[in-house]
Amino acid sequence: MPTSETSGLLAEQLLRLTRRLHRAQKRYMEPLGITPAQSRLLRTVAHDDQPPRMADLAQRLEVVPRAVTTLVDALEAHGSVRRVPDPTNRRVVRVELTDTGRSTLRALREARRSAAEDILAPLSDQQREVLGELLDTLSGAPDHRC
Repeated sequence: MPTSETSGLLAEQLLRLTRRLHRAQKRYMEPLGITPAQSRLLRTVAHDDQPPRMADLAQRLEVVPRAVTTLVDALEAHGSVRRVPDPTNRRVVRVELTDTGRSTLRALREARRSAAEDILAPLSDQQREVLGELLDTLSGAPDHRC
């Protein structure tokens, strides 16, 4: 099979796998009352040393600020985040995790692991290792397995 055909087939397989993984994650996340977009915002907030500004979240998530407002509103109603004033500029609003948000993040991590396990179940440990190495190569990620 020529390289361009192989590349096209691989691209289609990766897209199918990505969609399948998203569906599995969504199924596991549904009981938590959190959408995939809300999950992504929670992970982004948790990644910072200090509560991020709403504008920073929009930039990192590559969405318009209004979308962040909607996500934060929903997560605030869920009790996972709260808006706090910036200590140096009262016009700036920051978003911080609550204890509920930290618990939700732990449950979301477990949901993602369970969804991944569903997808990866047919693979042996050796096949998983090879797949991980291939994905690291494709994503440009450093090898973190030792």
